[in-house]
Amino acid sequence: MNKRNAITLIAAGALWAGAGGFLTACSEKKVVFRGMDVSGADYARDLPLTDHNGQPRHLQDFHGKVVIVFFGYTQCPDVCPTSMQELAEAKQLLGADGERLQGIFVTVDPERDTPEVLKAYMANFDPSFLALRGTPEQLAAVAKDFKLYYKKVDGKTATSYTMDHSAGSYLYDPQGRLRVYHRYGSGAPALAEDARVLLQGA
Repeated sequence: MNKRNAITLIAAGALWAGAGGFLTACSEKKVVFRGMDVSGADYARDLPLTDHNGQPRHLQDFHGKVVIVFFGYTQCPDVCPTSMQELAEAKQLLGADGERLQGIFVTVDPERDTPEVLKAYMANFDPSFLALRGTPEQLAAVAKDFKLYYKKVDGKTATSYTMDHSAGSYLYDPQGRLRVYHRYGSGAPALAEDARVLLQGA
């Protein structure tokens, strides 16, 4: 091998090495979320409940959209309405992409939260949002899958009870995979930012 050929091969090798390093760096770029990254989680896999229009629902129904799920109840004095308002604001912050965000509210109080009550409650935030409910047995099964805590706290009368419950939002990518968990109080901008990242194919 003459000197010229050797130099050519070395240069070519350097180019390939550089390209390989570039490709490796690109492929290893990690997505950073504002919320807690739970990609690959083996829980919170589905929501086999009925919406406020009486239609049975599953997460796969919303394929192609980012789905944000929040558990609560309509008579909640502060945490639930604040969280739903933040979700509505997050949808607005997404602009045109907001049409690809599906907000879902799951009641932990199916005794008082009838379909009619839930429908009216969703109208306070965004008409496209859906509220889901189930029997006490269905709710217990879903709560177990979502690692959700909820408990009835008796009030002064039989109907004035409150519900203690976990407060956080679950974000699913357009393929229906759980990706991010946001604790209560994360704020609309953080929700919108993570939803946008998921919509972009992260």
